[in-house]
Amino acid sequence: MTVGDFFSRLFEALTDTHPLHGMTVHFPVALSAVALLFVILALVQKNPVLEHAAYYCIALTAFTTVIAGFTGYRDVIVRFEGEAPLVDVKGYLALTLFVLTTFMAVARTRRRELLWSPSTMVLYVSGFVGAVALTTTLSFLGGVILYGF
Repeated sequence: MTVGDFFSRLFEALTDTHPLHGMTVHFPVALSAVALLFVILALVQKNPVLEHAAYYCIALTAFTTVIAGFTGYRDVIVRFEGEAPLVDVKGYLALTLFVLTTFMAVARTRRRELLWSPSTMVLYVSGFVGAVALTTTLSFLGGVILYGF
């Protein structure tokens, strides 16, 4: 096998054989869960470094949600010929996840003490819980689309 053949087969595997959405969707799921873990550890240990890590994870969750959304839309068109069950629901939930995580990242950028202020702590932590709840629901619905219920 030549190098050209290898790259040709690799490109075909990444774009045709395997759904792109399945590869990209793991990033927002994992990042939102790790962000929640970091924010809880930051609260327990009163550690601003862990809170900073949670902030970066939630910002990356917003970014990777866009990528997962585009690849999901592409897979619906290519793999399901534009007709997949629950796609509208998943679209609304993904948009909600993007808005929530973007809002959290922007708010935290503007006000670093969100976690440490008693007036905003519960709302801020609730945002992390909401992001995990949304990614979990989106994952379940993706399994329903792929494997049935």
